[in-house]
Amino acid sequence: MIGGGFASDYIDLGGLQVHQISTFNEVWAIYRGGPADLGATFYEPSQIPDGFFMLGSYGQPNNELFFGWILVAKDISNEQSSTTETLKKPTDYSLVWSSESLKTTQDGHGYIWLPLAPDGYKAVGYVVTATPEKPSLDKVRCVLSELTDECESENWIWGQGKTSTASIFNVYTSRPSVRGINAQGVGVNTFLVKNGSDDNSSSSIACLKNNNFSNFSSMPNLKQIEALFRAYSPRIYFHPKENCLPSSVNWFFNNGALLYTKGEESNPVAIENNGANLPQGESNDGAYWLDLPIDENDKEKVKKGDLQSAEAYLHIKPMLGATFTDIAIWIFYPFNGPGRAKLGLIDIPLGPIGEHIGDWEHLTLRISNFNGILYKVYFSQHSGGTWVDAPLLEFHDGTNKPVAYSALSGHPNYPKPGLVLQGAGDVGIRNDAAKSDKFLDTGAKYSIVSAENLPLEIVEPPWLNYLREWGPKITYESAVEVKKVEGLLSANLKSAFDRLVKILPNEVYGEEGPTGPKVKNSWSGDEKS
Repeated sequence: MIGGGFASDYIDLGGLQVHQISTFNEVWAIYRGGPADLGATFYEPSQIPDGFFMLGSYGQPNNELFFGWILVAKDISNEQSSTTETLKKPTDYSLVWSSESLKTTQDGHGYIWLPLAPDGYKAVGYVVTATPEKPSLDKVRCVLSELTDECESENWIWGQGKTSTASIFNVYTSRPSVRGINAQGVGVNTFLVKNGSDDNSSSSIACLKNNNFSNFSSMPNLKQIEALFRAYSPRIYFHPKENCLPSSVNWFFNNGALLYTKGEESNPVAIENNGANLPQGESNDGAYWLDLPIDENDKEKVKKGDLQSAEAYLHIKPMLGATFTDIAIWIFYPFNGPGRAKLGLIDIPLGPIGEHIGDWEHLTLRISNFNGILYKVYFSQHSGGTWVDAPLLEFHDGTNKPVAYSALSGHPNYPKPGLVLQGAGDVGIRNDAAKSDKFLDTGAKYSIVSAENLPLEIVEPPWLNYLREWGPKITYESAVEVKKVEGLLSANLKSAFDRLVKILPNEVYGEEGPTGPKVKNSWSGDEKS
């Protein structure tokens, strides 16, 4: 089978069939340096299927649970009547680095080799050995340049970090340089090296490229997407003091939300079900915005949200050349509550600073298209977020459903409860996350609002293509509010507060109304971490 579809173990990249391997033989380990100064271990794939070849070695830091994988490849160009081989042996190897001079505790010595590719081909991984002899030329394969893409370093695996020494050596995980719903780059999950002050040393290695990207044959169909989400749908816990809970978009509309038009502010209109009368497409030109009901009682009701109506809105995305599927889970909050600052041992309320109407937050599940396994979850946090590997997640009650914690008032998502300070040292904005009896089971009520691989099967709701602001511009003057808070502080706290004001990101002030999911960079790109 050349490329058997979702979870079939094999994906055809266009004359090159790849398979994801999670079984390894250990080659060499070192026990100092790298993250937490615990060293790293390097492996090569084992149990490689007949006809497939290793593309490079795998490494990971010793402070992480083992959850490794790597791609192996098979040349199927002859099965597709192509005259050009997609894989070739290297012509030689170049020794990039050895551990012989290190006095650190290690299992023997390690040697890292760069395969030298024939003309028209590229290496996509280094080879690690435990002896100084060059690896066999039959050990790995290089890949036809047309099936490769540029890659970059991501997470630190091992090395000496940033020092003033010219001979520093560091190893990083690799990923395609360009990532997003239209990007063809495929991560092999080999590693990159940066040797000394040469930041270009990583360019010796490439990632793969999916030349069959447009047919999306490796991605799940609608029934498979629903099965995946039933299996992996997260549970989101809210802080026990949370008063600004999520709701469905239609609950927000049906409970008095209004559409305003610039120049006609005195004549707002009610929003129809699914946002049928919202302006569609174009750009966020400031001509339209949404706001709460005019009646004060209705306004306060809508601010609190309605957890019973809350719905998870799913966006299905091809990622890493359609070798992974991202399920982005969007949650709507009618209101973002006020912030609180921590100044050393003192907490102070920030008044309206941080408040805004129409708050969108999300989580993203990254699922392998080779086998349907959940590999990572992304937790959005203000203008950025965090990827967490599956073994490090909390799961609900013995299931495969990850747990997330929505922090008080501002709703950033975290993988664990506790305080995360948005600032520096012991001064910053508080993000308090805790478990309570208020939670959202995203699998209980959800809808797939967009799927890049199923454009004819999924009808996007009109509110999704409303690309203007989901809340009005904040009417308060930030500087005035800052002065109000500062005026309430004792002299010894004012200097700490001044430090806080200087380091706060712009989104805390929230003077512009927030935009919907399709306007976020992550909609068409990779998640920002």
